[in-house]
Amino acid sequence: MIREDFLCLTPLMIIAGAPVIMMLFIALKRNFKIIYGISLVAFLIAFISVFFILPSIPDTISPVFIFDGFTVMFFGIIILASLLVTILSHRYLLYQESEREEYYIILFIAVLGSLILSAASNFVTLFLGIETLSISLYVLIAYRRSRRNSVEAAVKYLVLASVSSAFLLFGMGLIYLNTGALEFSKISLLLRSQGYSTPLLLTGFSMMLVGIGFKLALVPFHMWTPDVYEGAPVPVTTFIATVSKGAVMAVLLRFFYAIQGFRNHNFILLITVIAILTMFIGNLLAIRQKNLKRILAYSSIANMGYLLVTLLTGTKDGIYAAVFYVISYIVTTLAAFGIITLFSGKDNDADQLDDYAGLFWKRPWIAIVFTLALLSLAGIPATTGFMAKFYIVYTGIDSGLWILVISLVINSVIGLYYYLRVITKLFSPANNLAFPSVSFEDKLILCLVTIIILWLGINPEGTIHLIALYSGF
Repeated sequence: MIREDFLCLTPLMIIAGAPVIMMLFIALKRNFKIIYGISLVAFLIAFISVFFILPSIPDTISPVFIFDGFTVMFFGIIILASLLVTILSHRYLLYQESEREEYYIILFIAVLGSLILSAASNFVTLFLGIETLSISLYVLIAYRRSRRNSVEAAVKYLVLASVSSAFLLFGMGLIYLNTGALEFSKISLLLRSQGYSTPLLLTGFSMMLVGIGFKLALVPFHMWTPDVYEGAPVPVTTFIATVSKGAVMAVLLRFFYAIQGFRNHNFILLITVIAILTMFIGNLLAIRQKNLKRILAYSSIANMGYLLVTLLTGTKDGIYAAVFYVISYIVTTLAAFGIITLFSGKDNDADQLDDYAGLFWKRPWIAIVFTLALLSLAGIPATTGFMAKFYIVYTGIDSGLWILVISLVINSVIGLYYYLRVITKLFSPANNLAFPSVSFEDKLILCLVTIIILWLGINPEGTIHLIALYSGF
């Protein structure tokens, strides 16, 4: 058993060990290329090590970690997405006025927090993972400290994240007071025998929802999102929108299905209201935006509302739909923010709609990739975004969640408006703006995500089968 435990912890140890190696190199001599190379190698080795876990699962390191197919699936998603963010960050960091090497150290710590969340089976590891992730994000958001917006965004995130963590911790305390347990499985057993009727218990769950809702930018805990997305460096915004939210969604799915929250009418009512508000407010506020990062910020809020539908299905198909949606959303968002990263310079990020006017006439293939990413976010057929929403609608109808399904369809139509507004700008008459050249590695990433967006949109069966094979818990 010790051998299996050690093997399952390998990705975590690699991700945790990489920053130590980087600090040793920095202590000897600063060299950005070496640190970048170590980052790539560490992520590649960590990703490969995920496959070596498969013969050892399911395995439990009681009482803190659980390693099953669901954990392994999210390990692979998080590490691969972090690798792509690392590559996209390289060119952007060349414009950084001060030290660049520390960026990757902090990024690895944030990824470590995300992996801990994915494997958490206990309130202690849940809180440890969220705080490791959040504290790293404070620093990453303000990394380009010469920009006023970056520091302002970091302070806003720091204050609001601290408050949300207090709610989360207090909620855990109330649940422990009622159940005497910290492990998800033990809490589930006690709830099945005692029920959910205790007022303090319901208060505890509600306070936990405030903490987790902040991390996922659910309404009404979403206010930080547009300002942080706009003020943070573009690669950091990419990380927050993809890896960070994917990890929090992973632990939310595991915990909610463990306690069978979909059987409690109070939870059903609360999550239904939050999901509908999140969809409508996210999409309606996005319509008014002219800043591309803010548009994608409100879009991400709406997307988290769509994902909440899977919590209430209470079926394995709901879990599969959630995992597929997370994969689709991460890939599509990487494409969209990746292009913004490529065009961002030393003084300003390319986050205004006018920055992309006439892009098709100067960089046609990048405009096509960007268009494809936006159409996928809108849920247009032949893209992975369409299939992801289709599976959520299918599981929602199968579970009788008609109000949520109708809200999802209406909001998909609303979202199409502001996505098309961006697309029409790409194909508008060319202006005098000069678009920078794109490196080979960046072209490779854009080609990879484009292939995935189309492949999952046209032939999703293989991925769904893989998710069904490994995503049970």
